[in-house]
Amino acid sequence: MRNLPLLAGLILLAGCAYPNPQHVASLNAMIGKSETDLVRAYGVPVRSVETGGSKFLAYSDHKIESFPDGPYWGAYGWHGGWGWRGYGPWGSDVEEFTCETTFELKEGVVKGWNLRGNAC
Repeated sequence: MRNLPLLAGLILLAGCAYPNPQHVASLNAMIGKSETDLVRAYGVPVRSVETGGSKFLAYSDHKIESFPDGPYWGAYGWHGGWGWRGYGPWGSDVEEFTCETTFELKEGVVKGWNLRGNAC
């Protein structure tokens, strides 16, 4: 019974798998596809670069969320409390979430992918 809080915490963390398994499956499905198929599926990339015989296409997701007034416990302490980030004693908190997906192509074919960010 003493380990019940620990077990509950582990179950909650397991629900927040990084990266998302469905997202990984959709990215893996692009391996072997042509550059044209990639652009059809993901749209026009935000940037691209060619180097070392490979071409890299980057796609970026970005969102900003606002959390309600009042203190709540977060990874870095009391968010929204007593002047954190310059807010008053019960100010709201705003967080930025990004995920950049970069595909590597060789000879016009997707060979792999990479994720970077705090919301992948």
